[in-house]
Amino acid sequence: MQINNCQSLEEVRHHIDGLDDQIVELIAARNAYVKQAANFKHSVEEIKANERMEAIMDRVRNKAMEFGVSPNLLTKLYGIMIDAMVESEISEFRNAKSL
Repeated sequence: MQINNCQSLEEVRHHIDGLDDQIVELIAARNAYVKQAANFKHSVEEIKANERMEAIMDRVRNKAMEFGVSPNLLTKLYGIMIDAMVESEISEFRNAKSL
């Protein structure tokens, strides 16, 4: 990832805003895949998949260290995101099963 040397606060903010837009778009895409995953699972317990959650958190911690970002920050963010997406996937699963 290339980081530009900015010449003003406005330029810094412009880059931050662009990154925020990309982050939101990526989170939306991740959520869409999570909802699709509900179609391949057979129970709520399978959706919760604790081993998978641990693997994701380990990978995120390692990526954070690779990029010089606080692993604690990213695991907290991912924890919040995963909890919300698991609930979304459970809803998707229950809705599909009720049809």
